Amino acid sequence: MPNSTSLEASLLKATRRQFHRSAIIKNLQPLTAGASADTWKFNVITKQQSRTLILRRLALAENISTAVSKTTEALVQQAAVANGVLAPRVRFILEDIDQLGEGYVMDCIEGESIPQKILRQDCFAIAREQMPTQCGAILGCIHNTPLESLPPLPNVTSINQINQLYHLYLSYGQYQPVFDIAFCWLRDHLPSPVPTTLVHGDYRNGNFMVDQQGICGILDWELTHLGDPMEDIGWLCVNSWRFGNTDKPIGGFGKRAAFYQSYTEKSESTIDEKAIHFWEIFGTLKWGIICLFQCFSHLTGKIRSIERAAIGRRVSETEIDLLQLMDTAHAI
Repeated sequence: MPNSTSLEASLLKATRRQFHRSAIIKNLQPLTAGASADTWKFNVITKQQSRTLILRRLALAENISTAVSKTTEALVQQAAVANGVLAPRVRFILEDIDQLGEGYVMDCIEGESIPQKILRQDCFAIAREQMPTQCGAILGCIHNTPLESLPPLPNVTSINQINQLYHLYLSYGQYQPVFDIAFCWLRDHLPSPVPTTLVHGDYRNGNFMVDQQGICGILDWELTHLGDPMEDIGWLCVNSWRFGNTDKPIGGFGKRAAFYQSYTEKSESTIDEKAIHFWEIFGTLKWGIICLFQCFSHLTGKIRSIERAAIGRRVSETEIDLLQLMDTAHAI
């Protein structure tokens, strides 16, 4: 990957090719990056206008994600936006001649994405009231995105995901009895096969851009795939994404009823609560194993990080959540 100086020079060439040969770039700055994305914010100024854009490109940091390519991510995001999903508009996909690696440039959406601020600050009080309904409608729109408008995507079944996660778990040699039980539970309670839809893959509080009126954009499409639509709902309800508001299963800001109603109206499909519960247990287990991964990447010296070491304590939180979820499964 180029350094920031060569990055700006390469980005300027790509931007001029897309907008105008006299365009200039200002205020190029790195943003907090996810596991598989290196993200930069910058201004493009032409004679006609100034606009703020976001560059997302492939990161090299070790990660355990099954992320699609950045080109595929951009194409999926474009298809979702064309279907009415609130997400940043993709302006252009990087080409090999850009010397920036794999990536794309999209519009910058102004707002807040930090869940603790969204859930607690007074300025988002109105937004929190709107978000359960908005969240359901947006996800319904994602799930009814026409499959023929999408690039080739992996079709990931529940058993495929369980097996993949199990092999990763075994590779650490750090056996957690509750995790072992959870894997057995999941294998014994596979959801019934359903018609596949587009799945966002990381639809949760933290990937929602929110302004004072509510959700204004869905971010981070890197884990997108085809699969069971209830997977997205189960992941959204994982306790860790409620950020302390355990009585509000929809992202810490809402109840299920309002979300379910708006989701079914937009998606024109039904809610399967047993499948959602399965995917919530799977998502909780997945997050626990991600916490193990983060901790072990530090302990093994691959990526020395106090933050990664500290996240190891979150493993015990997911164990408690798993025990409670499996105990209540019979009531659903």
